[in-house]
Amino acid sequence: MSASGRVRIIGGTLRNSRLEVPDLPGLRPTADRVRETLFNWLQPVVGGARCLDLFAGTGALGIEALSRGAAAVTFVEREPRLAAALKANLARLKAPGGEVVGDEASRWLRGPARPFDVVLLDPPFALDAWAETARLLEEGGWIAAHGWIYVEAPRGAAFILPANWLMHRQGHAGEVSYTLYRRTPADPLS
Repeated sequence: MSASGRVRIIGGTLRNSRLEVPDLPGLRPTADRVRETLFNWLQPVVGGARCLDLFAGTGALGIEALSRGAAAVTFVEREPRLAAALKANLARLKAPGGEVVGDEASRWLRGPARPFDVVLLDPPFALDAWAETARLLEEGGWIAAHGWIYVEAPRGAAFILPANWLMHRQGHAGEVSYTLYRRTPADPLS
């Protein structure tokens, strides 16, 4: 993050808008270059999509999706200051379709599910929450039958994801690995 506590939206209707972000330890917004690559990959599907930004943090991923035509984004963020900043940024940018949920992702995912077309999964690296969160998403019915899942993790991290998440594209930036998966419905005979 820049020293000024701001993150820039890089594409769409909100391009060049700045998000005001509290200075909190461990906060690691997705780099501009990575967001640009991700949304180039998602460009054919993000318009009109229902998106879930888990571990939202700054909300940059979800706001980028709204900026590029997503119909709705649910942001889940446990840190009250980040959730409040996210609500303020959405209001200031007049970004319709954003819903901020102040809760732990794992607790929220145990509630009633609604399927999302695109899931953005970028937990704090120290939590090591990828496998458990992926299991909750898959078992809980949170991902549409042919939905897309973006996973950001430390380069070289090892964790198990559901077998029906098929890697579509992958990249690296510094010490970060980012991968876009396509969900296929589970085989009813297995």
